[in-house]
Amino acid sequence: MSKAPPGTQELQLLRHIARGGPASVGQVAESFGAPLDLARSTVLTMMERLRAKGYLTRRRVKGVFVYASSARDEDLLRDAVGRFVQRALEGSVSPFAAYLAERSQVSESELEELERALERLRSKRGGTSR
Repeated sequence: MSKAPPGTQELQLLRHIARGGPASVGQVAESFGAPLDLARSTVLTMMERLRAKGYLTRRRVKGVFVYASSARDEDLLRDAVGRFVQRALEGSVSPFAAYLAERSQVSESELEELERALERLRSKRGGTSR
């Protein structure tokens, strides 16, 4: 059985922890919650929900619980995109590709990343023809 997917704000919080590394509730409440006007208790509730879903682990360090992401930021983002494609686009990446083709603000580094992804797809299929 797979994990229940995180909600939108939970995913933002989870990615924050994945990028920043292990942190206490107080640290996360200050760095993530305060700019969003979230109370410490709200941040704690979200972190505990993510822990119950299996996305966060926690251990006691000098009397304080420190939470860590069980996945890398890149993996979290890839999984979120995968869920979006399956749920909203019925598994088809064509609408997503069409959106990217029409988007006017794509940086050079994003284009290079897309080209690398396309090459990985081609190599998995065993062909390199365009």
